[in-house]
Amino acid sequence: MAQALIVDDDHSGLSGLVEWVREEDFEARQAGSLAEARKSLESLVPDLALIDIQLPDGSGLDLIPSLREHPDVEIIVITGHGSIDSAIRALKLGASDYLTKPIDLTRLERVLHGVRKTLVLRDEIQELRGELRRLGRFGLLIGASTPMQEVYDLISKVGPTQSTVLVVGETGVGKELVAQMVHRVSRRRHKPFVALNCTAVPATLIESELFGHEKGSFTGAERRRRGVFEQAAGGTLFLDEILEMPVELQAKLLRVLETGEFQKVGGEETLRTDVRIIAATNRDPETAVRDGKLREDLHYRLNVFPIFVPPLRDRGEDVELLARHFLEQQNEESGAAKRFSEGALDKLRLHRFSGNVRELRNVVERAFILAGERIDTLHVPLDVAATRPPDANRLEIPIGTPLENVERQVILSTLDKVGGRRKDAAEVLGISAKTLYNRLKKYGV
Repeated sequence: MAQALIVDDDHSGLSGLVEWVREEDFEARQAGSLAEARKSLESLVPDLALIDIQLPDGSGLDLIPSLREHPDVEIIVITGHGSIDSAIRALKLGASDYLTKPIDLTRLERVLHGVRKTLVLRDEIQELRGELRRLGRFGLLIGASTPMQEVYDLISKVGPTQSTVLVVGETGVGKELVAQMVHRVSRRRHKPFVALNCTAVPATLIESELFGHEKGSFTGAERRRRGVFEQAAGGTLFLDEILEMPVELQAKLLRVLETGEFQKVGGEETLRTDVRIIAATNRDPETAVRDGKLREDLHYRLNVFPIFVPPLRDRGEDVELLARHFLEQQNEESGAAKRFSEGALDKLRLHRFSGNVRELRNVVERAFILAGERIDTLHVPLDVAATRPPDANRLEIPIGTPLENVERQVILSTLDKVGGRRKDAAEVLGISAKTLYNRLKKYGV
């Protein structure tokens, strides 16, 4: 049975709240203060946390950071009518939703029903993940390496939630595919997935692309146009290369993220939208904040749940998996049955692929065109200078990679190197077995 923790010092209203939660098939525990809630969390992490902001020994918001260490927890805050600002702060910290007092029981029922659907969906995804892990793929994503397994786990955890996601990775690693998979395992999967590449739109037109425009609002606006926020209504909006968005427009984007409201260019009517945002960048967001390219408040709003997509050179055996996958696609499209020689595969395995998966796909397509029935080394014209023998004792990490992602890669690669033996990995890393266990639990491994 799903577990719920209700934190509220209003004993008169608490019993009714507990009853409603139990009717939605949750096992409910109660806490009347921060201290009681923290003690309860030591023994069991709930699936749902309903937290009153005003508690006798502090703010319920203080519980959110520790709850956020467990991505599966759905966090709902309860606030008075005069404390909407506190509710917005809670959403920034990572809460899924908020309820105002006196609690509208119909709305509470909808929220609980939504959480139940999320838990069921999460169970379905975990079942699917077990199968896909063995096959070396996860929907649109191909790869059996440890770094990609971590990406799959993160997608599985965040997909069923409503949290904003920030996908970080080099050009060509497949950030949009990651975004599509988050959408596919979400409650919005039957609604639109709309993508906007911020680098592909002139700065003068990007506001219109986002919010739409009214007829005659600027030169060339010959008719009313819907922006991507309207096109993605009820679904997911993917904003690729978000750091290329002009700083002056970022304030308007932040307002939509916080209120769900916007106006078309040249319009006066306030429109509402319900979309989930997934943003992506190939640069370090924190550096962009320091350089004044990204608003700090927008960074916090987007970076609720970061996913780092590893470069292909750190994915080992995935090069062969991907190469065979791309060759199968070419064979199907052309009705052919071409195959790689071992020499060609060796050459692919040794290449650095600075252009990542996109470069590998292009190399395979060119080799397919050049070759007959057998793709050999001469059909794989790769730069020898960019090819290097694999070194099992090295891990290359791009400059600007967030420190949290660096730590994660080092820990997982070390664990992989010692054959999954946690005690040995902890000894090599110079940390305690308990610290390693806590890190792996945080990573979902």
